[in-house]
Amino acid sequence: MSHQTVVDRIIEFNQNRDPELLKLKYKAMSKDAFVFLRGTCHLFYQDLPVEDVFQFAPPVWSCGDLHLQNFGTFKGDDRLVYFDVNDFDEALLMPCTWDITRLMTSTIVGAHTLNISDEDALQLCQYFLETYTNELATGKDRTVHNEVSTGLVKELLTQLKTRKRKDFLDERTELKGKPRSLKLIEVKTTPATEAQRQIVTDAIDHYGDSQKNPKFYKVLDVMHRIAGTGSLGLDRYVILVEGNGSPNQNYLLDLKAARSSALQPYTPYSQPDWNNQAERITAIQDRFQESPPALLTPLVIQNQPYVLRELQPTADRVNLESKNGKIKRLKKVIKTMAEVTAWGQMRSTGRQNSAIADELIAFAATASEWHPKVMDYARSYAAQVERDYQAFKSRLNQ
Repeated sequence: MSHQTVVDRIIEFNQNRDPELLKLKYKAMSKDAFVFLRGTCHLFYQDLPVEDVFQFAPPVWSCGDLHLQNFGTFKGDDRLVYFDVNDFDEALLMPCTWDITRLMTSTIVGAHTLNISDEDALQLCQYFLETYTNELATGKDRTVHNEVSTGLVKELLTQLKTRKRKDFLDERTELKGKPRSLKLIEVKTTPATEAQRQIVTDAIDHYGDSQKNPKFYKVLDVMHRIAGTGSLGLDRYVILVEGNGSPNQNYLLDLKAARSSALQPYTPYSQPDWNNQAERITAIQDRFQESPPALLTPLVIQNQPYVLRELQPTADRVNLESKNGKIKRLKKVIKTMAEVTAWGQMRSTGRQNSAIADELIAFAATASEWHPKVMDYARSYAAQVERDYQAFKSRLNQ
């Protein structure tokens, strides 16, 4: 691999993606090192040395792409509002140190985006590590809900709880006559072809037929959806369905192609034999979360696996960029992120070869041995990300 430049590795990883969307992905990644890190999960794991604490830490079900912006609020099937890790595209069974090291790297790389000093970023990492370890040591898993949340997380939960369906629909759709139709929104949606609309509509109809309320899944409109960074260029749709009635009780669904995890070649732990990649994503998400997002299900459409779920707007993700380095506010958010990471790992213990709670408790007790190792690696890799980002940017501008 040494003979390949970092740009070659990025191009190789992203081959077979939609060329127009790939341009958008590369443009986003050239914005700053933090977006670059988010768009290159594969580099992080190609470079991670699978030895010592990155090899022998207890195996846990993990998100695989844990960074500051892969947390957010969503409604569960019970219609209650949750705050949790919210992206499981790369999820696998892996050493518990992998996710936390990626999160800490993203905190250091993101320091400039967050307008905080490097010292503050390291302090936040230390705080994350301590909170995470303390939660593992309890052997319990809990849930973040409105009553116990603080700061920015509380704001996000309250925002989603009080959001009216009609207002949300009005942002994304237009009402001409009775049925709504999707709005063409720049950098959010592009038109689907008639053939694509038909394929998606048939698949959702077919799925709806097996559900308690088939009418809910009656498709009103379909468009391509542009969202995310790492997954840009993969097939993705936003679907407007009848839901609980037109026009103001319609629902928006997100249908996203699933591919194999970028970590698959590197994890030292053998994985279950999933039927397809969408099943892997939804099964791990279901284990990790107290209540997965509403309507989450794997679908196979023309031999391609997809993950279907209720649409989660990007507005429901933690956006730290507007926080302008208020370290006290950031500490509260980091604390919550550390808690939900530990709780998700704890919740999914003892399933298909993941560590049992006792192993995680024992690992937490040896924190003084492994804390400095993951901190050192996160620091040195953050510097590597900066170098890779500069190389990528200069090649892009040629």
